[in-house]
Amino acid sequence: MDTIEFHDSLTQAKALANNIAAAADEIEATRRLPAKLLEQLHAARLGRMFLPHSVGGDETAPGAYLLTIEEVARHDASVAWNLFVANSAALLAPFLELETARTIFADSNALVAWGPPNAAIATVEPGGYRVNGRWDFASGCRQATWMGAHCRVKEPDGSIRTHPDGRPFILSLLFPVEQATLLDTWNTIGLRGTASDSYAVDNVFVADAYTGTRETPDTRRDPGPLYAFTMQGLYAVGVAGVALGIARAMLDAFSELAGKKTPRGLSKLAESAGVQSGVAKGEARIGAARAYLLETLADIYAHAPKEGAIDIPTRARVRLATTNAIHGSIETADWLYKNAGVNSIFPGSPYERRFRDIHTLSQQIQSRDAHYEAVGQVLLGQEPAVFY
Repeated sequence: MDTIEFHDSLTQAKALANNIAAAADEIEATRRLPAKLLEQLHAARLGRMFLPHSVGGDETAPGAYLLTIEEVARHDASVAWNLFVANSAALLAPFLELETARTIFADSNALVAWGPPNAAIATVEPGGYRVNGRWDFASGCRQATWMGAHCRVKEPDGSIRTHPDGRPFILSLLFPVEQATLLDTWNTIGLRGTASDSYAVDNVFVADAYTGTRETPDTRRDPGPLYAFTMQGLYAVGVAGVALGIARAMLDAFSELAGKKTPRGLSKLAESAGVQSGVAKGEARIGAARAYLLETLADIYAHAPKEGAIDIPTRARVRLATTNAIHGSIETADWLYKNAGVNSIFPGSPYERRFRDIHTLSQQIQSRDAHYEAVGQVLLGQEPAVFY
């Protein structure tokens, strides 16, 4: 792990901890990040961790990035989620023309937001593509400067562009946020402050230079170990960071509660053998998951190719370590919520919002149980049909 990058991003996140925590209620109520806090996040360069040096970014090592997202999530999960999504979207930069990437990210406040691929199709026209459609789950779109759309491509002859193996080719197209109509649809039980709204585009033309694809990691322009990781793998690292941060904050709060609370008819929580065992197991569960993930990321980063991408068995290592961290965090949070008793159920408690946040996170694609099956197939020498 690069210790300079580690201390920079993590130190910046720790310096903002009180400000993030102080804004948490406003974030929850308004479903938006306050402008002042957003300005501070930009000043700390926490939205530029995954940008290439060639575009004015920091190329933060994955392990340092994980710890930074985890630190932010301890104080507000929505802020951490939006930071991880913005940094993940910036991973498209090495697959864009250099001048295009520099144009998009020239402003120190630049952020890209997008929703996952759907059935939308971009039609080829001279010099670019014509796009219409609607996308959902665009985390961070309310502070974005550019939007993206992941589309299948219709060729001039009407055929759909495919990979050599016959899979539909998915192209990512970028355009200024002003060309999209943002739709206020994000009214969920948790991660409310992410403003993961929907958006629509109507007859937008996107020039060739403002397109790229996440599906061919071997074609990256920028060298270095960070971009040997696949975008989906680093997405999972971000989700794991948010999950670990939530679980850690709940565990710390519960440890404090246990020394004070005596449930009716029982001994003090801290004196209960069951609680003592549960706290120890939770500490071991998230601590071990965190250490395993950090070790995995550091080892892959140290041996990653300067060009091209890590192979599928190595991608499976990232997937296994991130899935383990996500699931371990959810399991720990569930135990803490249950054992805090009625202290868990009131808005503003250290448990209620975090419980809602982590269970919203649990429904995201990076949290799927099926990832274990896919990794198991790789470990047994098989190639899974779908591998995120």
